[in-house]
Amino acid sequence: MARLAGVSHQTVSRVLNGHPSVREDTKSRVVAAMSELRFRPSRAARMLSTRRSETIGVLAAAVGSHYGPASSVSAVEDAARARGFYATVAHLASVSPAAITAAVEDLLDQDVEGIVIVAPRTAVLSHLASLPLTVPIVAAQGEQRDAGGIPVVSVDQQAGVAMVMRHLLSRGHRRILHLAGPPDWNDAQSRHRAYEAELISAGLDPLPPESGDWTADSGYAVGRALLSRALLSRAVASRAVSPVAGPGFTAVFSANDQMALGLVHALREAGLDVPRDVSVAGFDDIPESAHFWPPLTTVRQDFASIGRRCVATLADAIDTAAAPRSVPAAVEEVAPRLIIRDSVRDLSL
Repeated sequence: MARLAGVSHQTVSRVLNGHPSVREDTKSRVVAAMSELRFRPSRAARMLSTRRSETIGVLAAAVGSHYGPASSVSAVEDAARARGFYATVAHLASVSPAAITAAVEDLLDQDVEGIVIVAPRTAVLSHLASLPLTVPIVAAQGEQRDAGGIPVVSVDQQAGVAMVMRHLLSRGHRRILHLAGPPDWNDAQSRHRAYEAELISAGLDPLPPESGDWTADSGYAVGRALLSRALLSRAVASRAVSPVAGPGFTAVFSANDQMALGLVHALREAGLDVPRDVSVAGFDDIPESAHFWPPLTTVRQDFASIGRRCVATLADAIDTAAAPRSVPAAVEEVAPRLIIRDSVRDLSL
């Protein structure tokens, strides 16, 4: 390759290592030679020469089809690649201390230079905060108050919930039920706290929440349970167009879109119309939410921005040889966006 480019082996090495002293025309000849020869740099050889793995670890909960965590993992992988890092993922078999420690050790055995945590559960973050880690760490999603001193990059959950709750309130809804996520998930806790705060601020009493596990099946089960408890019996019997009276509600704020989908299924199966009888709003803006029937009002999270900021935070810490706990304890939050569609009825009309 050096002969084809007309340069020395040392110059080729400088180009491969991104050395700033190489002139652009020389760099262009080397890159062209690499392309012609279909040269692929050896990561193992590069690790030996630089004594750096250029690898970021991702500690991820076993989330299956859960859109938020899965999107965060993908976003971190994309951002790592764009910054010249390789991302290796370790999935947690469970949230037991032994499983968490084993997953972290698996990443450290691969000489990762930093770790992004995409497992926003109280048990995971509290255990990680107690481990004597030797590389920088940052959590994707969650609240700083729940992270045990681990820095957090997150969509502003409070702002997102405030947007959707104020949208519901502005359309005349006063009895708004919250379909919450699992109680041990930080995002579920954040969204429930913000739901209660918005109603209290409006001078209204929050209703006892119903909890699911983020899946559409759990949203469907909650809807069936609500109907079996006759919370919506008056609306079912009369096909009431006016707000449901007594112990009922006129709207549901679901902590994610997938549970909202299952809830809408249960309501429509029972003969209720969404949004005529009950309005439904979600959180996440999964790709399918625009195609629900009716299309779902929801809150969009910018997962790509979360990935970029997580990787940038780690890269800065790696470049300055920062100790794990010297990474800034608070990271700027990413702004959410309210997406208004057709699943919320204006009761004033």
